[in-house]
Amino acid sequence: MSKITKVVILHGTGGSSSENWFPWLKATLESDGYQVWVPDLPGSERPVMSRYTEFLMQNAPWPLDEHTLFIGHSSGAAAILGLLQALPANAKIGAAILVGVFDEVLSSDPDWEMLRGLYVQPIDYEIIKHKAGRFICINSDNDPYVPLEQAKEVCAQIDGEMIIMPGKKHFSVATDPVFTEFPQILPIFKKVTE
Repeated sequence: MSKITKVVILHGTGGSSSENWFPWLKATLESDGYQVWVPDLPGSERPVMSRYTEFLMQNAPWPLDEHTLFIGHSSGAAAILGLLQALPANAKIGAAILVGVFDEVLSSDPDWEMLRGLYVQPIDYEIIKHKAGRFICINSDNDPYVPLEQAKEVCAQIDGEMIIMPGKKHFSVATDPVFTEFPQILPIFKKVTE
């Protein structure tokens, strides 16, 4: 596997690069010598997959290639799936870590109507699973927003490794104030990059 040198971290719905554990992780990884990009995704209150994909492809500070690892939180994890599906046929990233991932079933729930734009195009997991060297999905057993079954389903479809962390809710400050940091992700990151 190619050496990971670049990391892209994507926030969730209505979020930003400066919330939750993203600034902490960026600083931690940069101090270890990685290049890290944490963009503010456009119109994140109502995520739209095509808008996110176009933004990421046009604004990435370096090629999104086998030296790149993506980490996405919630709808940021869904955004990774959409981006990978849209990559050219021969393009591939090094790895993806999907935190609090969900599938199109959640976006069809009337309570989550703001997520509809994520799944306008059908997701082709068969294409996506070949677009990264490795997938790891991290979900909690008591996430108030994302049913664990959905995360397991996504992870199975992309031949990913499922890690269930008990009692971590949605890995966000909104559900647990400790999530200005997320030290539990570091050994997982190391496992993917070594």
